Amino acid sequence: MENIAKVCSRLIFLSVICLFFAQAIIADKPDFKYSFGCLDKGDYTSNSTYKGNLNHLLSTLTSNTEIDYGFYNSSYGRDPDKVYAIGLCRGDVKPDECRSCLYNTTNFLIQHCPNQKEAMRQDEYCILRYSFCNIFGIMDDDPVYTQHNVNDQSGNLDTYNQDLRTLLDGLRNQAAAGGSLRKFAEAKSTGINNKTQYTLVQCIPDLSQTDCSDCLLSAFGQIPLCCDGKIGAVIFTPSCNFRYEEYTFFGPVADVAPPSTNTSVADIAPPSINTSAAKGNDGNNSQTVIIVGSIIAFVVVVVLIIISCIYLRVRKPREKSESQAAEEIGNAESLQLDFKTIKVATDDFSNANKIGKGRFGVVYKGKLSNEQVIAVKKLSKNSGQGDLEFKNEVLLVAKLQHRNLVRLLGFCLEGIERLLIYEFVPNGSLDHFIFDPIKREQLDWARRYKIIGGIARGLLYLHEDSRLRIIHRDLKASNVLLDSEMNPKFSDFGMARLFELDQSEANTSRIVGT
Repeated sequence: MENIAKVCSRLIFLSVICLFFAQAIIADKPDFKYSFGCLDKGDYTSNSTYKGNLNHLLSTLTSNTEIDYGFYNSSYGRDPDKVYAIGLCRGDVKPDECRSCLYNTTNFLIQHCPNQKEAMRQDEYCILRYSFCNIFGIMDDDPVYTQHNVNDQSGNLDTYNQDLRTLLDGLRNQAAAGGSLRKFAEAKSTGINNKTQYTLVQCIPDLSQTDCSDCLLSAFGQIPLCCDGKIGAVIFTPSCNFRYEEYTFFGPVADVAPPSTNTSVADIAPPSINTSAAKGNDGNNSQTVIIVGSIIAFVVVVVLIIISCIYLRVRKPREKSESQAAEEIGNAESLQLDFKTIKVATDDFSNANKIGKGRFGVVYKGKLSNEQVIAVKKLSKNSGQGDLEFKNEVLLVAKLQHRNLVRLLGFCLEGIERLLIYEFVPNGSLDHFIFDPIKREQLDWARRYKIIGGIARGLLYLHEDSRLRIIHRDLKASNVLLDSEMNPKFSDFGMARLFELDQSEANTSRIVGT
């Protein structure tokens, strides 16, 4: 056991260092998620023609081209219920990843914009927009979404901004000159504050060269308003977007030659890989993936080892506790009562003394020879769970002492008979008051407040203040009893679980209670 503890301590120390290292990497490379959502420009009804046209268009959007360049624009239906949609993936995203992103984005918009005629979501890897108006070939730079890296650049701010703008303008011209299938440009620069800068810009491909350039110019103008001096930022508008960071966040891009006027889409050759671009980024991407992948794998292995150590460390005490359960019951001679005594006290468990019936047995009222009134819970002989519940109640409840818990007076074991003897609570269970139209009138606000407070105190005792941390797991109105002064008391601990004082969760092999 001592060796296990030493190994666990060392592994925990290593895992903490590893997790800090991983956290530092993640902190330097924030995971951006972009979204505009619904646009308030008109609604449609669930059974309308517009809804049907929209569903059809979105379900077939990515199948409307024979060669996949990551750009889809299509319409469906007739005015006034015609729907227009645009789907666009980032230039470095592979076709299968592109379709997956657009599929997820479609589901997001359908779920979050169930009745809006126009909606748009811009994710990290794709854009989806639909509208009842024609949005093809039309530049739209509103609304604007911005997000920036939390870290500030070091060095001269004016020089940084000038170098960044020069880089962005060069990419703007390159993207705007692209064809009708792709207007995308990326760059890796090493001139800004002597640090590597990764930048990409993109326009909706069906924009004209002038509109693409103007859209990006408008987006660049947002930098001083949102992201001045930050080492990274992303700015989106409906028609264009750009992003820059001090780490690589994109991969190699496929070259696409725009089709000539006498060439059909089906005749376009499949895109080839730009080897120069691939060489420039592939090494960085591979290195990043290997480093981050190794760290994640190491963290996972260490965590699994720690979990195994903890399991080995706590398993023996638990097994020991369960193996000693019967012995502890037998040793509790002060709580064990004779079966004949209980039989006499309940008039041989007569129906006249029957005061309740639960999941695992019947409860009888009785009176001992010293005139003490008791409640006897006679566990069912046919219950497969009876042994476990009986052991739980004896071992747990006998150790609990609180005014909002029913006090266990003793137990009885004789043959197949298992009895639990509690203090008698005269007013019965809370559900008899809540659901009885006559008794309900007794529950004025003062009594309700008193009952609520008592239940809260009982839970606090079980969870925080008792020597044992107990989770009841079957707390309901029928298991809250009311004494002569309407004070609540928890009963029926057959489903309860014992927790360690510093334990916050546990697994169960079966569904029980409430």
